Amino acid sequence: MAKTKIVILGAGLGGAIAAFEVKLAVGDRAAVSVVSLGDTFHFVPSNPWVAVHWRKRGAIEVDLPPVFKKRGIGFSGVGAKRVSPAENRVELNDGQVVDYDYLIIATGPELAFDEIPGLGPHGGFTQSVCHVDHAEMAAEAFDRFVETPGPIVVGAVQGASCFGPAYEFAMLLDTDLKRRKIRDRVPMTFVTSEPYIGHLGLDGVGDTKGLLESEMRNRHIKWVTNAKVASVEAGMMHIEEIADDGSVKAAHDLAFAYSMMLPAFRGVGAVLGIEGLTNPRGFIVVDKHQRNPTFPNVFALGVCVAIAPTGKTPVPVGVPKTGFMIESMVTAIAKNLGQIIEGQPTTNEATWNAFCLADFGDGGVAFVAQPQIPPRNVNWSAEGKWVHLAKVAFEKYFLGKIRRGESEPFYEKLALDVMGLRKLKG
Repeated sequence: MAKTKIVILGAGLGGAIAAFEVKLAVGDRAAVSVVSLGDTFHFVPSNPWVAVHWRKRGAIEVDLPPVFKKRGIGFSGVGAKRVSPAENRVELNDGQVVDYDYLIIATGPELAFDEIPGLGPHGGFTQSVCHVDHAEMAAEAFDRFVETPGPIVVGAVQGASCFGPAYEFAMLLDTDLKRRKIRDRVPMTFVTSEPYIGHLGLDGVGDTKGLLESEMRNRHIKWVTNAKVASVEAGMMHIEEIADDGSVKAAHDLAFAYSMMLPAFRGVGAVLGIEGLTNPRGFIVVDKHQRNPTFPNVFALGVCVAIAPTGKTPVPVGVPKTGFMIESMVTAIAKNLGQIIEGQPTTNEATWNAFCLADFGDGGVAFVAQPQIPPRNVNWSAEGKWVHLAKVAFEKYFLGKIRRGESEPFYEKLALDVMGLRKLKG
């Protein structure tokens, strides 16, 4: 009797740990394989460090084929061209076709730089820390910048759903420039689609508004909220500040010598426009068991999942998918697939909690939201130099986990440890 075929699309933070955890859940009763674009895992949370030369690319990478082979997991690094859920097949970029009984989509997003003229590192005028390739380009641009310093603009555009790295990078730049003793020559402005500083796509967590506003003031960083980036040209960003009624409150032309702006996300081309599978932005529609209602043998997790915004805002603001949430999705899917193979109904649901460590180089902000969308049972945030140390330890632990092919969930324990650490620090 042929084994059940489980295919996972993507080998980022969600896809990699899904491969390990699903394999553990199904054992030899199913064949698990991964399709990824490239053979290398990159630890995305470290990209801001790469962009200021605080990390080298090789330090945050893991070569995946030997890890998966050791765990009995198949692997292809050629990437997926198109998913055909009605036919239970995936066409790969090299023309091969992979059939499946169950598909887990964990592709992450496509970066929508093209939606704003002049945005992005490829043919545009702004940098990015969304991918390690971009972070290396940002580091090269930063090298040129420090030779002739000038204004900096950092932030996240309309429709963005990942704000933590923008705050983190602004603060890291501030810290690095101070160490170089040229911070006094660099006016800095934070531009964000959020309705207020510290919203984070989550309507704030604990006192993230107060904590991050205080950090901005202490570091002499000005900000513009409810900002819609109209276009970018060499050395100039054109933005519109939007009022609550949707009208243009003010227009700003911000000169810059260096800029990093996080883009909006959309679904990847392999799934974009598949009726019943995705929403209009190409994100995968799932039910409470992480299954697609139209194609119930398709599961999805991570950034590629469709989640409604927390509420109406003057400028579109998406909801982030943090590691804590992604891990809970992975665990739910793994357990549900184990039940399916046993002939049982699926009963497991993801908790969709949020946990973030935002390192500022000489300090940082941490927050825990359970659940991620308010109202919450836990709504906690804190700041301090300990956050930097916690993120360094977190990076080391997570990369070790991937290199060893370990599947045990850890975000909940880590969140509890961080909250306990803060209490111990007083």
